[in-house]
Amino acid sequence: MNDQIIIDGLQYINWNRERFERTRDSGITTVHVTIAYWENFREVIANISQWQRHFDNNADLIMPVRSAADVLQAKQSGKLGIVFGFQNCSPIEDDISLIKVLHDLGARIMQLSYNNQSLLATGCYEENDPGITRFGKQAIKEMNRVGMLIDMSHSAERSTLEAIELSERPIAITHANPTFFHDALRNKSDRVLQALGESGGMLGFSMYPFHLKNGADCTLQEFCQMIGQTVEIMGIDHLGIGSDMCEGWGYETLEWMRSGRWTFAADYGEGTADNKEWPRQPDWFQGSQDIMNIAEGLAAEGFTQQDIDKLMGRNWLRFFEQSFEPLG
Repeated sequence: MNDQIIIDGLQYINWNRERFERTRDSGITTVHVTIAYWENFREVIANISQWQRHFDNNADLIMPVRSAADVLQAKQSGKLGIVFGFQNCSPIEDDISLIKVLHDLGARIMQLSYNNQSLLATGCYEENDPGITRFGKQAIKEMNRVGMLIDMSHSAERSTLEAIELSERPIAITHANPTFFHDALRNKSDRVLQALGESGGMLGFSMYPFHLKNGADCTLQEFCQMIGQTVEIMGIDHLGIGSDMCEGWGYETLEWMRSGRWTFAADYGEGTADNKEWPRQPDWFQGSQDIMNIAEGLAAEGFTQQDIDKLMGRNWLRFFEQSFEPLG
């Protein structure tokens, strides 16, 4: 494992020193961390400021990742690399110039919508999906130009297919699973997976229980068999891990994720109306400390070590090389 690159394509953790240390010691090289759901520009600046304090106070454990070279530097220095990402486009408000401002501040990944209709694209919970908006088309161009990765994890099908077609650079779905495995609103159809693979994009497999067949009772074998089936659709080079691991938060944070400021009522999303707790994780993935269970499960399913290395992080690393630098 000394030369292995392991990248988790999405986590939302209430970070502290103990969790930084545990994640680094798990073998994970770099994590894409969520620093915005519904926050506006000013609020996300406050979140970035908090992260700067994390970097200052834990300089022996973590470092910012703004390029693929930084991932390798994190590995070499024995630190956990941190990639900033937004699960919504709310930080850019209605101002396209903020894309470059936020890229300059370290943001490298942004979803065009989060469950609902946004100014850029339609979320997966909306009844109708008119596709990418006029603003969205311009935002895609600007994200391509500056080197900010387009993420359609929480977006609806037409919007996702249009984003794949419109983007000059391959896009990602950082944390979702195929609908053939579990027909959740957030999971992706074979049509999307095929278009994503053919365009050179990336899918990160999610261990969030609402994205899994049988929820928390999904077995590691079933999860790894799902990966094998997806390889047949997309190819081995376009797949990675995006655990969607959430840890250290109270229920009020779960409501913030789901409801933001757009409703006075609680939006229970993928749970049931009486679900007022975070969902239980599968036994084989309780957190970052269990990441190598996936590698072991893939080996048990007959994956070669080369392919396991790709799935566990090498594919993300190559994709970051293509995605994070400005065009031209």
